[in-house]
Amino acid sequence: MTNFSLNNNQMPENRHFHFAASLALCLLACYFPSVSKAAGWEIDPVRIELSTQQQTAALSVKNTTNQSTSIQIQAVTWSQHDGKDIFAPTKEILVSPPIVTIAPKSEQIIRVALRRDASATKELTYRLNLQELPPKQSANFAGVKVALRVTMPVFVQSLAGGAVPKMEWDISKMPEDQLKATLRNSGNAHIQVSDFALYIPGVDKPIAGESGSSYVLAGQTREWMLTPNSLDKVTNNRLRFTASTDANNIDTEIVLHKP
Repeated sequence: MTNFSLNNNQMPENRHFHFAASLALCLLACYFPSVSKAAGWEIDPVRIELSTQQQTAALSVKNTTNQSTSIQIQAVTWSQHDGKDIFAPTKEILVSPPIVTIAPKSEQIIRVALRRDASATKELTYRLNLQELPPKQSANFAGVKVALRVTMPVFVQSLAGGAVPKMEWDISKMPEDQLKATLRNSGNAHIQVSDFALYIPGVDKPIAGESGSSYVLAGQTREWMLTPNSLDKVTNNRLRFTASTDANNIDTEIVLHKP
């Protein structure tokens, strides 16, 4: 196993994203653009960070279309178990206003506030769900419209401050020449993995990897099953491993373990 202790002081550069109008879809990930005839949104920032010293934040939602759009905003607690996200309604985060109607080409500011004390040592995690409320359709409407939904993370720094993730990566060889990548976050703050890749040392083209934003909360574990191009040239069970995270970037040698 290869361990990495990281400071979570580098944030993603892209704190602003756009929802273009095209086709109505339901969105459950917060770092990808959605397309919708019903709404075109610009949201800034794409994640919120609170603390005892900073208990409120402002969220800007712009309606870039030529039609009014109505949005309901709900806060939920966010935990993980066995690699799966778990959500539950909460009153610990106040959202004001909880329902908005935004005129065409207009902007709405939404206030987000922490209504409880921060944890003594551990980061608290929530999500905001922004749900479009579909307008009433005319009697002769024959199409299908799906309301847009966006979810974004809210992180609350601990009272002690300095909560950081601690990554422990493990790469194991599985049956049928598959690889299992395991990330254990033994720290007290989240880690967001943008992508990672495995290389044969000295070869520029990766043999396996994963792309797409994934969060691993404090004390949690996530696994990825990978199908490598080839393991024939692996020597001494060693691979080059690279990863991009919101704490820092990794480029190191890692040992390939047997399960």
